[in-house]
Amino acid sequence: MTSEIDLRSFAGLSSEEAHTRLQTEGHNELPSEKPRSVFAIIREVVREPMFLLLLGGGGVYLLVGDVQEGLILLSFVFVVMGITFYQERRTERTLAALRDLSSPRALVIREGSEQRIAGRDVVRDDIVVLHEGDRVPADGVLLSSTNLSIDESLLTGESAPVRKAASRPATDVARPGGDDTPFVYSGTLVVRGQGVAQIRAIGAETEIGRIGTAIRSIDVQRTRLQQQTGRLVRSIALAGFVLFIIVVVAYGALRGNWLEGLLAGIAVAMAMLPEEFPVVLTVFLVLGAWRISKQQVLTRKAPAVETLGAATVLCTDKTGTITLNRMTVKTLATDSTQYDVEFDSQDRLPERYHELVEYSVLASQRDPFDPMEKAFKKLGEHYLATTEHLHADWTLVREYPLSEHLLALSHVWRSPNGGDYIIAAKGAPEAIADLCHFDEVQLRCLVDRVTTLADRGLRVLGVAKAQFRPAELPPEQHEFAFEFLGLIGLVDPIRPTVPQAVQECYSAGIRVIMITGDYPGTARSIAEQIGLLPRDSIITGPELETIDDKMLQERLPDVSIFARTVPEQKLRIVRALKANHQVVAMTGDGVNDAPAMKAADIGVAMGARGTDVAREASSLVLLDDDFSSIVQAVALGRRIYDNIKKAMGYILAIHVPIAGITLLPVLFNWPLILFPIHIAFLELIIDPASSIAFEAEPADPNVMKRPPRHPSEPLFTRRQLSVHLLQGVIILVIVMLLHVAASAFGQSENQARTIAFAALVFANITLILSDRSWSEGFFRSLRRPNRPLWYIVGGAIVFLAGALYIPSLQALFRFAPLSAAWLAASVAAGAVSLLCFEGLEIVLRRTFRT
Repeated sequence: MTSEIDLRSFAGLSSEEAHTRLQTEGHNELPSEKPRSVFAIIREVVREPMFLLLLGGGGVYLLVGDVQEGLILLSFVFVVMGITFYQERRTERTLAALRDLSSPRALVIREGSEQRIAGRDVVRDDIVVLHEGDRVPADGVLLSSTNLSIDESLLTGESAPVRKAASRPATDVARPGGDDTPFVYSGTLVVRGQGVAQIRAIGAETEIGRIGTAIRSIDVQRTRLQQQTGRLVRSIALAGFVLFIIVVVAYGALRGNWLEGLLAGIAVAMAMLPEEFPVVLTVFLVLGAWRISKQQVLTRKAPAVETLGAATVLCTDKTGTITLNRMTVKTLATDSTQYDVEFDSQDRLPERYHELVEYSVLASQRDPFDPMEKAFKKLGEHYLATTEHLHADWTLVREYPLSEHLLALSHVWRSPNGGDYIIAAKGAPEAIADLCHFDEVQLRCLVDRVTTLADRGLRVLGVAKAQFRPAELPPEQHEFAFEFLGLIGLVDPIRPTVPQAVQECYSAGIRVIMITGDYPGTARSIAEQIGLLPRDSIITGPELETIDDKMLQERLPDVSIFARTVPEQKLRIVRALKANHQVVAMTGDGVNDAPAMKAADIGVAMGARGTDVAREASSLVLLDDDFSSIVQAVALGRRIYDNIKKAMGYILAIHVPIAGITLLPVLFNWPLILFPIHIAFLELIIDPASSIAFEAEPADPNVMKRPPRHPSEPLFTRRQLSVHLLQGVIILVIVMLLHVAASAFGQSENQARTIAFAALVFANITLILSDRSWSEGFFRSLRRPNRPLWYIVGGAIVFLAGALYIPSLQALFRFAPLSAAWLAASVAAGAVSLLCFEGLEIVLRRTFRT
């Protein structure tokens, strides 16, 4: 039978001592920061320039009596406030997830008896009993253990469990990772054996607590697009305010009517206020999140959708991200032969390997937690299910555990028919060689074979068998006469979609960097399998400790593999990349990835296998854990950014003629052409066109064939900005020429206004159609599907027809009946605008390609 730990020698704390420590040192949980109040969040939101513009725009509409439009604009303010407030609350879940993970139920010894208590009530110096399947409630040091192995991938990223060995006297808790240490860590999982540990650190002082502290210390910065848009909005708002003052003063001084001057100034301010900008950002990112969800990617922070399209570096953890985090037997090796296991193949396992598989199963638990033992069980069920080599009816008599001096374990079995004991052993190849009493020649041959397998990135174990006549079993495994059976190589397989995804990243100009807690040999093997470049240069965690930040920044361009890293180093790598002006996306699934994910421009968590901590610290979550989904997300992010630029370029262009047509009559003492009601009508076209029609535009054909935009690239280059402003000037000149011509040909003030307004609407429609694509001409872009666009164009024409020919609307808009000839002239104005736009579009396409 399996040996048990004698718990009678552990008295533990008294109830009074535990209560005192709980009162003085607090609960075993991570401290939570006091959430900001609703008013604090609202105060911060309304300080943003774009939201102030929304408030100002809504106020202007209310002042001129357009309550409906004013309330619509103000409603956007409250919608954005609600989204911001919701996101604020969601960020607090990172720490909540850490608290939940670090506070499982715990079995403690107090006053000499076992008690099951809440993990949050564990105190320093408590004696905790650990069994298979338990989560460790706090950091501690082992006082006693039997064959104890713990999965620490949560903290280290290493897929294989580590062995634990008790230590007396207890020492201070060291860092996680490595075999045969006496330390256990909060949140890690016991996969084999049992142990008794004395708690040394609780709450924020634990290893997982320090990660939580690192997460709290990271400031989340606004995205570059948000910063650039904010600057652009501030500039336009300042220009609008200056023009408002000029119009009011000029109108009042020239005409002596200060009230009409105020109304004219309000009209100019309304024409200049780019209130569509924040609406565009909100709608594009929300709809982008919806579109990206169809690619199995959940968006937790909307701006990350656009930012992902600008990513220049993708940092990825190995375990569970590139690999499946599921150990699988890859190779079986006997003295002279080798067999590569293919579970998808229908081939039978050669007879010479049956005994090797049989005894690997016998040396494992029947219902294992250990990933390697699970792999052995799967191998046996796959190949030996119809043979006599599986023994469900055998009885486990005794288990010889691993020890510091012999890294091998043995199981002693007996069949229902009696007879000799059957002993199965597995462990480190050198330990199995020791049990089999290899000579120097045999040992040298074994080392060569193990090295060959290890160079392929395999974790290698040896297997041996023995028989023993019924008698008192010996105290040590060495007293059995073991026969060596062979080696088993295990691998944590890569995800099948990863190699292609890596190559797609390279074609899109995105670097891929692997950051792992595994050994350099394993990391290099994985890099070769997925096509990661370059593979020759590797920086290890210990080496990283010896170089400063400046040297790290200098070496980063030539290194794509970091091995044997710890969480703080992942965070340091991400920060160094950002210091090199890279846009960094960081993927991961464990607690150890959370600080680096939060510090990156985009944190991407694995949804199926990832921890709650990783998901809550991330911006995006891959619901299917498929690495290739990131590539589709990058393509969508680039499409979104392109369409945002198109929409904002259109907004800039159309505001030029609206502002000019409003301003010029004031300066030249002409009758006013546009009033607030006309601008409100135009907004019925501009708002949906900019926020819906452009959002629905398909991606340009070359979206994943070009490098990422430079991190310092402005939203618009000077050349692009000039083209959009020129588009607006073209419309302004054509409309004003038509207005002057109408007046010269004897048309009344209202008729001239009607002609100019109709021409402005048609020119607006052609501007929308022209700005759809920068890589295709107007007629080719007409073949691109975009149903919302045609609804908006059709709606604009219908609304215009109503305003022109319905008497009540004519009076509201101060229009006059329009003849067929002048209507044709207005349509022609739009056509002429289109021809001019196409000439400018050629310039813009060249700019876009460069």
